[in-house]
Amino acid sequence: MAAGIVASRRLRDLLSRRESPLDLWWCIALSCCYSSCRTGKPIRGHEGPESPKFRGLTASNYSGVGISLRLTGSSAQEEAPDHSYESLRVTSAQKHVLHVQINRPNKRNAMNKAFWREMVECFNKISRDADCRAVVISGAGKMFSAGIDLMHLASDILQPKGDDVARNSWYLRDILTRYQETFSVIEKCPKPVIAAIHGGCIGGGVNLITACDIRYCAQDAFFQVKEVDVGLAADVGTLQRLPKVIGNQSLVNELAFTARKMMADEALGCGLVSRVLPDKEVMLDAALALAAEISSKSPVAVQGTKVNLLYSRDHSVAESLNYVASWNMSMLQTQDIAKSVQAVTENKELKSVTFSKL
Repeated sequence: MAAGIVASRRLRDLLSRRESPLDLWWCIALSCCYSSCRTGKPIRGHEGPESPKFRGLTASNYSGVGISLRLTGSSAQEEAPDHSYESLRVTSAQKHVLHVQINRPNKRNAMNKAFWREMVECFNKISRDADCRAVVISGAGKMFSAGIDLMHLASDILQPKGDDVARNSWYLRDILTRYQETFSVIEKCPKPVIAAIHGGCIGGGVNLITACDIRYCAQDAFFQVKEVDVGLAADVGTLQRLPKVIGNQSLVNELAFTARKMMADEALGCGLVSRVLPDKEVMLDAALALAAEISSKSPVAVQGTKVNLLYSRDHSVAESLNYVASWNMSMLQTQDIAKSVQAVTENKELKSVTFSKL
């Protein structure tokens, strides 16, 4: 019993000081050995300290000898420097990967005034961050986003401050173009952005995810182009981007005219998302793993690919070929090509290659 108490105290101390996974593993093993001796039952499923499960350990419950540990990557993420917001939480998920969360869980991540302003600030900073190579965006709490927070925006939209129709119109147009930039800034960001969606993705949420490069969702996710139900046409990106994302104008019209729910399996079938995962935790792990894979590649290659994919979406094949020729006449002179080719010929993983910041 003394050994178990000592091990439990040691584990508590290690967790409070964030010691290495190796130290944590040995302490957990000692506690488990004590538990096995006391109960006479073997301990199953334990892995060594090098296992990914033991990276980023946090204690979710501690009580005497019995310990409960939650082994999730997101719980160990550190706040990203220079990213302090009211409506968002930005963390360094791992090397070269940032995780942006819509962080109003008590309001179902509804998009208030702070959100519309802070998203632009956040992604402009990410665009200039030479250390960031990929981004995951998700929603805190039980759903991705309930869309526009009408209570916060009613005064601006329903009570314009102009003296006549012309001035009211200019005022509203300025608001709309600023709100459009909230999602366009994601598309303009040269770093690939992966949307990780769970629960409801409603109204403004659909506007947001269609500006992202890749979309994963959990099985409980559903999508609604909700604007017609509140008496307006979607005006910050869905009607412009959704047809190009799924390539089915009839389905886009149906969703936009009726505001019906599209469930996860239908979203996968039509191409709105590329993967459906069992739940939020598994889906986030998959999105972060994808971001890590992308971030292991040459940033010159990845960011150039995003820029050219977006250009090709909005231009003819001939125009796009001319654009990429002009682009690569300089980008082909990067040292990243030699480094990547050398890694391939030596059967090394690209994650072992050090690429300069961009």
